[in-house]
Amino acid sequence: MGTSAEKVVATPIQTQYKTGLDETLKPKSDKERTVGLLNYIFMWIGDGVNLGNMTLGASLVVAGMATLNIFQTFAAAVIAIGIISTVFALNDRLGYKTGIPYIVQLRMSFGVKGSIISSLCRGIPAIVWYGFQSWTGSTALNEIAKIVSGGAFDNIAICFIVLQVVQIVLSMYGFHAIKWVETLTSMVIMIALLYVFGVLLTSHSNVIAEKWVHAKGSWGLPFFSFIMMFMGNYAAIFLSAADYSRELKSGISNTKRGLLYFLPILIAYGLTLTIGAMLASVTGISNPVKAFAVVVNNSYITVFVSAFIVIGVVAVNMVANIIPPTYVITSLTKLKFKPAVVVTGLLALGSFPWVLVQDSSAKGLGLFILIYSAFLGPIVSILLIEYYILRKQKVNISDLYNENGPFAGYNPAAVIAMLVGAGAAFIKVDLAWIIGAVVAGITYILLMKYAFKDSKFKIGTIFEKEKTGSIKSVLQR
Repeated sequence: MGTSAEKVVATPIQTQYKTGLDETLKPKSDKERTVGLLNYIFMWIGDGVNLGNMTLGASLVVAGMATLNIFQTFAAAVIAIGIISTVFALNDRLGYKTGIPYIVQLRMSFGVKGSIISSLCRGIPAIVWYGFQSWTGSTALNEIAKIVSGGAFDNIAICFIVLQVVQIVLSMYGFHAIKWVETLTSMVIMIALLYVFGVLLTSHSNVIAEKWVHAKGSWGLPFFSFIMMFMGNYAAIFLSAADYSRELKSGISNTKRGLLYFLPILIAYGLTLTIGAMLASVTGISNPVKAFAVVVNNSYITVFVSAFIVIGVVAVNMVANIIPPTYVITSLTKLKFKPAVVVTGLLALGSFPWVLVQDSSAKGLGLFILIYSAFLGPIVSILLIEYYILRKQKVNISDLYNENGPFAGYNPAAVIAMLVGAGAAFIKVDLAWIIGAVVAGITYILLMKYAFKDSKFKIGTIFEKEKTGSIKSVLQR
């Protein structure tokens, strides 16, 4: 499957770097990989049990009635998670085998300079998600402060800043901090949410049955739109799959890695989506934290649940929303990892996350997901086609780190295909991810085959012609 070629070039790479890149962007050796199977499972459970996913569930309830009933909701979820896990396992393979991060993987298709555009398409949504998660977490922290102070303190903005400072400090320790934070908190958060689920089920079952379980729903556009929204919610994460798989201990088969994504995401997403839809059905409030305060009319329990919501926010941000954009900033600015973490946190402070979700509606969050997934679908399609079809899983990793080598500059075929795919996606935003992915993939293959005949990016692909000697000679000058 091309693994031998990757192993040959991956080992000497460790001593060949003179690229000015921070150490965090160089390939991870087997000895440097410290995340085991159990930690990896807890990491994805912790990532899935978060307010963003709960808000996604709440977005199903519009004007007091769910747009999908419970069966349609979970059918859409299972379909989406199956696709997500498959793409995850496919796209994580290069990072898992060679230890390179996503920001370097991009160079394979887009080139050194072209990867700047595509990396920003991953980094910007992550920063906004970082800010959104922190803002919703700060509303939970504010609930705790109000109860503890007897109502004397009520300032979400201050809580927002405090929470950001804590996350910035923790994230400076990278995946070492993620591993213990996720393992410690994920199961405790699940227990807390199961309690809330029990309260909703025993005290408000009639309302939930009327507004969600027995809702007419739709098997049409709303159903497929929810699948796309669901996938869009994970699009940024599985796009940068290499950032996570490079930390996972070696020796795990592709099938097992697929299950390492599918099962935790299914469990965590199933619970959070359900609670989000149930809370919105009962209260009519799309912000889960405020809905919790209405449903759980007990200050002690509210403090307990809110505390673990805050912990959950920290956990999911450290997995999905801090490390990837930090790598992007490190690559673009040549900053070291820790200063880049601080910049990421400050940018998240200015992302205006409170605009995405109002008390009465979470449609802003759904629209945001659909819009950015219009760009992410094309990028992941291009990466998969490049690695599996055009290069047959054979990539010279040394070349990816050589800023003056065969991947220097930008690949016009990849950039054009990404823009064409994104443009097509906006024709029908509700189906943005799949439209963008399909159109960009087809466009990329056609451009690589028929356009830019002297492009150096064809070298090493199935479209490399016998007359590539002229291209190679140009590269050697």
